[in-house]
Amino acid sequence: MAKIKVQNTEVTIITYDEKDYISLTDMVRNIENGLALIEKWLRNKNTIEFLGIWEEMYNPEFNSPEFEGIKNEAGLNRFILSVKQWVEKTKSKGIIAKAGRYGGTYAHKDIAFEFASWVSPQFKLYLLKEFQRLKEQEQAQLGWTAKRELSKINYHIHTDAIKQNLIPAEVTAKQASIIYSDEADMLNVAMFGITAKMWRERYPQLKGNIRDYASINELICLSNMENLNAVFIEQGIPQGERLIKLNQVAIQQMRVLEENGNRKLLK
Repeated sequence: MAKIKVQNTEVTIITYDEKDYISLTDMVRNIENGLALIEKWLRNKNTIEFLGIWEEMYNPEFNSPEFEGIKNEAGLNRFILSVKQWVEKTKSKGIIAKAGRYGGTYAHKDIAFEFASWVSPQFKLYLLKEFQRLKEQEQAQLGWTAKRELSKINYHIHTDAIKQNLIPAEVTAKQASIIYSDEADMLNVAMFGITAKMWRERYPQLKGNIRDYASINELICLSNMENLNAVFIEQGIPQGERLIKLNQVAIQQMRVLEENGNRKLLK
């Protein structure tokens, strides 16, 4: 569940059947007799035809015979149709009625934008703008999560190599932690040219750690370096030599990943 603010109106967005559904109830909450607008819109013949087309495209359970009866009645003075009736008669998935704390009438974003246009073209444009901004924020968050997960891909391989080859049989947990930290910092120096402690001292205003602020390309490279470092440790290569080798790998891989020519890989 998420909320966006559209022209001083807070609009709720929920996930239903893995799709975005926008609250029609929220859209008209600040309009006098706003709730009546939803049913007025639903009784419009053009609306019925639009909803029918949408349902036939995306809803295999749509009750087409019942819809045909409703469509034939639409436009007549005696025609009355509530959201509840529409959902029950046609088995609609495009419009749903939700109870509870965030209850109300919700519609798939395709339908919600159509309703917004009917209420106010200006409101629809602002709704589109804020909805897109929300999606961009979600993608950014997804990208951040992916970056952090990517950096952990070879974590267990790396730490196991350290445990098997660099940590003596008789050692305290604190001493082992220092060895793990030392190897992690060696990778930081090879990749970023700075240790975790040096980064914190340089940027005391920032939360998190140096890897939280790395680019996706840097984390791809760092993940590869963890795997390579595990191999180098198994081969018994001293840390000083490993640092030089890994720094060379970092430079070469980042050059490829950041390339701006026709073979651009990631952006």
